[in-house]
Amino acid sequence: MTHEQRDSRVRRSDIFCRQSAIAFIEPPRLTLTAIMSFPSIQDRRGRERFLQQISHETPFYHLFDCLPEVAFFAKSRDFRLMCASRRFLERFGFREEAEVIGKDDFELFPPRLAESFRRDDEEVFRTGEAKRNIVELFFNEQGVPDWFITNKLPLRDRHGDVIGLMGISHTYEGRREVLHRDLQLDRAIAYIREHFRSGVSVKELTHAVHLSARQLHRKFVEAFGMSPQTFIIKLRIQAACETLQREDSQIGAVAQAFGFCSQSAFTELFQKYVGITPLKFQRSHRLRRG
Repeated sequence: MTHEQRDSRVRRSDIFCRQSAIAFIEPPRLTLTAIMSFPSIQDRRGRERFLQQISHETPFYHLFDCLPEVAFFAKSRDFRLMCASRRFLERFGFREEAEVIGKDDFELFPPRLAESFRRDDEEVFRTGEAKRNIVELFFNEQGVPDWFITNKLPLRDRHGDVIGLMGISHTYEGRREVLHRDLQLDRAIAYIREHFRSGVSVKELTHAVHLSARQLHRKFVEAFGMSPQTFIIKLRIQAACETLQREDSQIGAVAQAFGFCSQSAFTELFQKYVGITPLKFQRSHRLRRG
């Protein structure tokens, strides 16, 4: 990338950040019963003048640099990164924000993850509604399953039109370091990591961690926004996605290797969580490699 191209991207990012400043700090809507008084016209105009005076050199999202386990990002309507916090940069080995401005997810993530992020982004743009507690499962460099939790909110301009989105993301392991640790949930996660390929059941998991099914369900919903059964299935599907990208992989063998009772059951669950059949997924990746 030339210096001129980078400067152009930085300028576009500056404009984007200035347009979205109001949306970023917009206070939550209150019910009528909670409102004691409305701000006066003078107060509202004073707020607008205040926001207009803020320079893009002091963006609000830099506050996330004070939360080392949280990564902030913002994207334009064409899915390109416009803003990123220090933690986001560090994940990819970048030192300056200018190095990621203008990049999209397919330039930073494996195709399977990038495709999933794109579907979520499209939904936010289409509906204008936030997507919260999105759990994405992946395998780190050591081949150990991990997951991160993401929240995405639409960014609007002064006319109310969606001009992009913003979000925060953190790994489960990272959040565990900054929040109160739940040792029973940690044991459940460790057990799933070790046994998920064999199709571990919720009943088996409750015995392993000495919790009732109801207690286990509550802990998973609080931590991940889903039941332990759904969590296990999504992890197995993600592992299958990784395997299906191999040149010599066979769908039936993959289904059996990850504990699915049949190829048809695997196909049904795969399409539910990925959006396409295993065969289409496999063909799309082979075409991309070709």
